[in-house]
Amino acid sequence: MRYFRLIFFAVVFLTCINTVILTILYFVRNKENKVLTAADRKNVPGSFIRLKAGITHYQLSGPDTGKVVILLHGFSVPYYIWDGTYEYLTAHGYRVLRYDQYGRGYSDRPDSVYNNSFYFNQLNQLITALHIKTPVHLAGLSFGAGLATNFAAQYPQLVDKVVLIDPIYESLLPEQPEFFTRYYEVTHPNERAESQLNDFKYPNKHLDWVQRYRVQMQYKGFRNALVSTRYNYVYSGREANTQLNTRHKKVLLIWGRDDTTVPYTYSDSVRSVLNVEFYPVDDAGHLPYIEQAEKVNARILEFLKGQ
Repeated sequence: MRYFRLIFFAVVFLTCINTVILTILYFVRNKENKVLTAADRKNVPGSFIRLKAGITHYQLSGPDTGKVVILLHGFSVPYYIWDGTYEYLTAHGYRVLRYDQYGRGYSDRPDSVYNNSFYFNQLNQLITALHIKTPVHLAGLSFGAGLATNFAAQYPQLVDKVVLIDPIYESLLPEQPEFFTRYYEVTHPNERAESQLNDFKYPNKHLDWVQRYRVQMQYKGFRNALVSTRYNYVYSGREANTQLNTRHKKVLLIWGRDDTTVPYTYSDSVRSVLNVEFYPVDDAGHLPYIEQAEKVNARILEFLKGQ
């Protein structure tokens, strides 16, 4: 009996020690220590508009008479990920809108469920508030490509052509319980930031990428936005792709052949259910429009201008 009692107390002691260590790690490694305020946004390029769920950071430029193109960024990198393409399309006569999805960049981080309707509402309200003439062209990267697909399928009257760049293919939902994902995101912030370089085939050409990404990580709500999206956004890929076909939407699919984030082999599966113009990009990873900017941007322009 004494032996089992010793084992019991040893287990309790080790459990307490582990709990203390895990709690310390949580608070020591937590990078979200600021609330995003107007002062933080004061000298930030772009514009801000208050929508129903909060303030959205956006940029809209190009001739008033130009056809509107809306650029949807990926899972966690804000709208600056579109810098080159944004400038290229505006220079070629398009009116281009890009914005930070809630929880990212300098947009608010509402304590909400980040599901499909939440993302749809932000985009719909932005189109209405900015008096955007529809239908618009949508271009989405990775998660943004999934959002573009789902949005176009849900609101076909608002969308003309669709550009999908290295789109998400499988469900966002991780295998582990949400609690573990939240804890891991808190205790591994460096991994979250530094892993962004994996999107490039040549990361050494983008030395400022990680530091630029870290800026948004200091504001409370960033982590919740990512985790909530992973567990609540439903990417109805096959169904949405089929709907794009039945709605007769013209789609340009672009994929970096050396993509390790969403492997190039998935492009075969997408093309098996979706009618697309396909543009594979040599010598590029997950962000082919950055690594092969001249070729890819020209191909996007050709697609948008085509009849």
